[in-house]
Amino acid sequence: MSSVAIVDYGMGNLHSIAKALQFADDRTRVMVTADANTILAADRVVFPGVGAMRDCMQALRTLGLDEVLHTVARTKPLLGICLGMQALLTESAENDQVSCLNIVKGQVVRFAADLQDQHGQALKIPHMGWNQVHYESHPLWHNIQQDSRFYFVHSYYVQPQAAGVTIATTQYPEAFTCALAQENVFAVQFHPEKSQVVGLQLLQNFLHWDGLV
Repeated sequence: MSSVAIVDYGMGNLHSIAKALQFADDRTRVMVTADANTILAADRVVFPGVGAMRDCMQALRTLGLDEVLHTVARTKPLLGICLGMQALLTESAENDQVSCLNIVKGQVVRFAADLQDQHGQALKIPHMGWNQVHYESHPLWHNIQQDSRFYFVHSYYVQPQAAGVTIATTQYPEAFTCALAQENVFAVQFHPEKSQVVGLQLLQNFLHWDGLV
């Protein structure tokens, strides 16, 4: 039986993610844990998160999970979700600049306060609700139709340094990176556990992914 560890550092709806992963593949052992040895022994790792980046990074460093995630990123499939995706980058503009994990080179920036849609109507921040995802070829999009809608809740988004790291974009109103891929690391800004059928399909694809593109 394969296993997946969900990194528990005190931030994120871990029960919802665990339930979705178990539903996506009931043959996989799903573990919610902050134990480094358990995380490192798992076949795959999910790094979720909601909340403020400063709190996220402080919790990871206090628990020693920052180094664990660096090891995971080099050795096995890693899925970052929402704040977990952003924390993979070099630095975030949130909380007056916070140094992040620097696993993926790049910055996390805030949506502009004066965003407008094509009709001149103000767009709300945070970007919240269902939006289309336009992707490039990758195993985690298997059986997911192009431009499928996923569920988002966020005020910040990632700007990877290397253009080739972006594996999917969403419009709000301009295109921004909503998914990135770097070797055995895959990360999404949206919440697959809240995205119904397509979200479950992505989680199932991750649970079957060996980390190769």
